[in-house]
Amino acid sequence: MTTHLAHRPRRSCLYMPGANTKAMEKAKTLAADVLLLDLEDSVAPDAKETARAQVAAAVKAGGYGKREVIVRVNALSTPWGGEDIAAAGAAGPDGMLAPKVESGEQVRALDRAMSEAGFAPDATLWVMIETPRAILDIAEIAAAAKGTRLSCFVMGLNDLAKETRARPSAGRAAFHAAMSLAVTAARAEGLTAIDGVYNDIADAEGFRAECEQGLAFGFDGKTLIHPSQIEAANAVFAPAEEEVARARGVIEAFALPENAGKGVIKVDGRMTELLHLEEAKRVVAVSEAIAALGS
Repeated sequence: MTTHLAHRPRRSCLYMPGANTKAMEKAKTLAADVLLLDLEDSVAPDAKETARAQVAAAVKAGGYGKREVIVRVNALSTPWGGEDIAAAGAAGPDGMLAPKVESGEQVRALDRAMSEAGFAPDATLWVMIETPRAILDIAEIAAAAKGTRLSCFVMGLNDLAKETRARPSAGRAAFHAAMSLAVTAARAEGLTAIDGVYNDIADAEGFRAECEQGLAFGFDGKTLIHPSQIEAANAVFAPAEEEVARARGVIEAFALPENAGKGVIKVDGRMTELLHLEEAKRVVAVSEAIAALGS
């Protein structure tokens, strides 16, 4: 896919258990922007090696079309992490997701491991933000994007809840600070930020409300645990028609000869600055990238 990474749609990022070959085959028909083929949490220790071989075979076989394929590996500190990275690198996915990253040095170590494993130069590194230390050192982790493949933060709020002993609630009040810090750090370094999973598959209304909350916090998309969640995530995290129309209007207004060189102009009665032009261009680029996916 040739879409510029900064505007590549990542509205729906669906976890697929690497031990389940049927699920990975079904993924080829789903409208998810991103498939996260998982070797970590969803795979029992005695199934790790089998899952690794199955994921590598699935990635090599291809057939996922325009979907972004990311392999979630086990941590380098585990018995499986090194071999996971080697197998993923040989298979050639679009990128790799690493769990429980807590420092810039860990990002750099993962980046080196990806290069040694033969990942393509444009393969991206995604990292899970799911521990108290990661939140406290979030700026340092994000800054490690300079000179590495780091592209995306993924919130792991289930793990963060366990580590902090926070009590999950409908409004996620306990995680507001962590969510905001992660988005802010991501934006400071030009990274994508993906919200955590919603655990109650049957609660479609609650899921959509949480997507809307994630959008309000500034997230680019949401991680999903079931295909039934894809449609709502894609709808919520796509720019609305009126938002795209307004953005096009801003771009057109700044392009008029009489507005050349101006830093502030009036568009539809609103004072509009160059920073609004930059955001308008992003909105249009994301909308066009989504249209190119056909969803």
